Amino acid sequence: MSDICSKKHSGCRIRCYFLTGLVLLLCMFLTGCTKEKPGPEKVRDLELTVVAKENLPEELLQIIESKKETPFKFTFNDGEYLYICVGYGKQESGGYSITVKDLYLTQNAIYAKTCLIGPEPDVPNDGVCSYPYIVLKTEYLDYSVVFD
Repeated sequence: MSDICSKKHSGCRIRCYFLTGLVLLLCMFLTGCTKEKPGPEKVRDLELTVVAKENLPEELLQIIESKKETPFKFTFNDGEYLYICVGYGKQESGGYSITVKDLYLTQNAIYAKTCLIGPEPDVPNDGVCSYPYIVLKTEYLDYSVVFD
């Protein structure tokens, strides 16, 4: 009698393992990686110049000085050029840098992506706050800018 019971339970156990595996496999397929929505199609990359503080138009420099305490993203144009400004607010030390990841035109907008890079870990904190920002100068185009 015990042989019959163990055979009966063995088959049930196998079916249980099979169903559990099937459910797990189904969950993986249903929640697995999905194809990302493609972003807006790039028409072309934009040429840019990173503008040093001393070369900024005076009006733009005043705006940046008034906003530098907190993060900011805005544009400024002088009719000839478009200035794309990104600030990261007050930082507790110096040694920060900003990289431009992308600047391109789509059919509807200009996309700008920058990234703040912190100071090297072995650089001592000098106790002086900094206000890292970057100003990108590009051709004037009458498009809105999407900051990514």
